[in-house]
Amino acid sequence: MELHGDDISFAPLTPRSRPRRVMVYLLLILLGGMLDWALLSGQVTPPNPFAPTPTPTRTAISWAEEGQAQFLAGDLDAAIQAYQMATRLEPKNGRLWAELARIQVYSSALLPTDEQKYHRRQEALKAADRAVEVAPDDARTHAIRAFALDWLATSNLTGAEAHDRWLAEAENEASRALTLSKNDPLALAFYAEVLLDQQRWLQANRDAELAVGYGPNLLDTHRVYAAVLETLGQYNKAIEEYKKAIQLAPNLTIFYLRVGLIYRHLAGSAQASSLYRDTLYEQALTYFDKAAKINQRLGIDDPTPYIAIAKTYAQKGDFFAAEQNAERALLMNPSNPNTYAELGIIYIKARNYEGAVPVLKCAVEGCTTQESEALLKDIARRFIGFDQVQGVPVAPLPLTDRTVGFYYASYGSVLAALDRCSEALPVLDKVERAFPADPVLTGIIRENRAICRTLNATPTPVLPTPTAAPSPTP
Repeated sequence: MELHGDDISFAPLTPRSRPRRVMVYLLLILLGGMLDWALLSGQVTPPNPFAPTPTPTRTAISWAEEGQAQFLAGDLDAAIQAYQMATRLEPKNGRLWAELARIQVYSSALLPTDEQKYHRRQEALKAADRAVEVAPDDARTHAIRAFALDWLATSNLTGAEAHDRWLAEAENEASRALTLSKNDPLALAFYAEVLLDQQRWLQANRDAELAVGYGPNLLDTHRVYAAVLETLGQYNKAIEEYKKAIQLAPNLTIFYLRVGLIYRHLAGSAQASSLYRDTLYEQALTYFDKAAKINQRLGIDDPTPYIAIAKTYAQKGDFFAAEQNAERALLMNPSNPNTYAELGIIYIKARNYEGAVPVLKCAVEGCTTQESEALLKDIARRFIGFDQVQGVPVAPLPLTDRTVGFYYASYGSVLAALDRCSEALPVLDKVERAFPADPVLTGIIRENRAICRTLNATPTPVLPTPTAAPSPTP
């Protein structure tokens, strides 16, 4: 080998020190050792692309399936929560919004007060509006929006103008659904329900029958057809349709309550013989009791079945059993003024006028926490399991066409009959101001004022018997 050139040098190399690089290497070695120790001790798990995530992410379909299962199980609040989760995950899925609205409408029937029912149906309409917005060409979304509009229109707190406007809009929605899908059973059923509320009974009957034919496995079609038959006075056929709905959804108490109400109505009719009447009452009580037991199993404190049982016993003349069930309903839901009113009506029918006054006061004027607690503790002494009952403030019932009976017949009349006219007259004045042109109410107010004048003029009055107006069903 030949070496040549001027730049070739054999001088010794000068050593160079790099302390920073050495420190980096040492740090990396230290970190590697710590990682090895963490892996061996189990504090760090190596990544596994095939391992499931620690918290699985549920899909909208999963939430919808849970919602449907809860609906059929009878827990409608849980069903609503599940569908709300589903709509959060898929906000542009019209079917999810529509099903949420449908369940919200049905759940409103189980709420204790008119205000709660009205608010829930408003929520249902909002969900139905969203369903139509994101799926405008889906017959199902329009059909369920018609359903939501119809039930909102027929709420007790809906005024006459809104009632007519919402019913007309519901009819348009149902027609739109049938345009998109001619023989859709839900569209036919909800259209029939709108026609029923518009008092177009023959057309409602025709469409409801068609709906059952096209959708024999849908609880909605049987429910609507039963409601049409009930309105037309075909009670036995209506019961059969409600029973078919019960077979499809055996945990929905609204169907048991409707069957019980029909049996109770038949028992009170003039055509029923004494023996047959007792059988009908027992049938009514059986279905109301089934509803109560379903609620107990689900942990739902719904006083509605107990009120229905109480009113059935009162209609039979068994006021002791009626009072027990109405009092139990009040202990279950002590903040509901409707329950106080129902109990007051039963006290009046049982001629317990003194007992009727404080509960009717809570219904009509409202009562404080201390007032309700004194009343509830007195009632709770007759029951097991209500030892820790506490009072709650009770808001008064609004004075409406539906509640006015509680004012004039249940409260004002009882106060007048008990010679407590200083309390009765303001109540009667309030009714007169609210319904100045009603001849029936005017006559009753005049009569109660005359009672007060008579009692004031008589040293030892003979108390007249107050008459309670019929209270709303169930």
